[in-house]
Amino acid sequence: MPRANPKSKTGTKSGASAGKRTKSNGVMSFGDAEAWLDGRVNIERLRPSRVDPETFKLARMEALLKELGDPHKMIRSVHIAGSKGKGSVCEMVASVLGACGYGVGVFTSPHLVCLRERIRIGNEPISEADFGSVMSRCRAASEKLGKKGSKKVGEATFFELMTAASLVYFADKAVDLAVIETGLGGRLDSTNVIEPEVTAITSIQLEHTELLGLTLEAIAAEKAGIFKPGAVAITVPQEESVLDVFRARAEEVGTELLILGENVDFTWRFEAAHQMGPHARVSVSTERSAFDHLPSPLAGEHQAPNCGLALAIVDQLRARGFETPERDVAIGLSQTPCNGRVQLLLDRPRVLIDGAHTPESVGALIKALGSTVGFDSLVVIFGCAVDKRVDEMLNEIDRGADKVIFTKSANNPRAAEPEELAKRYQSISDTMAQTSPSLKEAINTAARAVGRDDLICVTGSFYLAGEAKALIDEMKARKGLK
Repeated sequence: MPRANPKSKTGTKSGASAGKRTKSNGVMSFGDAEAWLDGRVNIERLRPSRVDPETFKLARMEALLKELGDPHKMIRSVHIAGSKGKGSVCEMVASVLGACGYGVGVFTSPHLVCLRERIRIGNEPISEADFGSVMSRCRAASEKLGKKGSKKVGEATFFELMTAASLVYFADKAVDLAVIETGLGGRLDSTNVIEPEVTAITSIQLEHTELLGLTLEAIAAEKAGIFKPGAVAITVPQEESVLDVFRARAEEVGTELLILGENVDFTWRFEAAHQMGPHARVSVSTERSAFDHLPSPLAGEHQAPNCGLALAIVDQLRARGFETPERDVAIGLSQTPCNGRVQLLLDRPRVLIDGAHTPESVGALIKALGSTVGFDSLVVIFGCAVDKRVDEMLNEIDRGADKVIFTKSANNPRAAEPEELAKRYQSISDTMAQTSPSLKEAINTAARAVGRDDLICVTGSFYLAGEAKALIDEMKARKGLK
């Protein structure tokens, strides 16, 4: 494939002109589109016990996209699943390809502050006007299905409509490649209608067990549902039982499975350099590529395999005609945004957010803070969903926190009560702990208690991390801070 002109297609349709349409033409404003979406079934906001298994139907997604002209068949894509790290891999792949001159669509979830963050070209979220325009088309297609007597497939969900909107938008903008992150699982996820160039799976952990299965092997089988004939599948080092599931699925669909460190040369080391500070350096080598000792752009040793996976994806895209010079790859990797991933929002006091919401990710966060961020005392502001592996997360927090303030996000209907979290924590730890009815109050309480060299870390969910970012961004704007 000849290299696409990165400026020739992407962005050729004007979002401004789309936003000038009126409601009489059936085009919603962003606010109206957001309100309409709020009325759809949203699995992200439901406890697993309340999710109807009939909600997961690829037939509904396929029918919806057919009404929209099958936009997913008009774009090239990469599909990424996994329990943890898939968002990080998406960001790294997109940043690298952007630096190589390509127009890259990015669909990820959840968002931190604004819904539009989920649909981007490069680092630029879809505009309010384009969001309203594209979602209006999705609403019309959904309503048309109902009028055609297609109610047997059920009403499109929030995530299905967001997926459809992203695919329509990327097709409209004629992106060179779309990097698509699964929502839940893989096999029946609404993103699993795409026909990708490459599929990839990050680390498999016990998560969403009520919906995906009670064992690593069962969860792996759901994730491996994204494997497609002709699209090379890549994964990171995993439990052997998980890899056996992946191997069986790859053989079943007739595709090649590449495993970092097994049939792809992959090494990494952790080092401390004067300019960069403590960080991981990653090497991935194939017959086409020699990505040697590239710094992982995201903090923590746990990001090293994710970085390796991103580089292996780039290598496979190189085999499919994408020009990815090593120098541009290195530049793009270094420019990867860290949104919600060990992200420092404020210097005085130092406030950092991370969307960790599993025991493994909380443990990796605590380790990353200890190895990459210097501090005298660590105050953790924690809140999580009630259906998570709470006690295991609390055990991980206890490994590093000097004080814990339990609170809950105002935007998460599944949030655990701070008093219950504190009670469970105090049964396992002697570390100082207290509760706060709101995140704003928790941050203010922590800020009064810390010194210049201390660190405040807000974690436990993307809801909480996003709320913290919104509060601090608002404060900065009010005070004229950058």
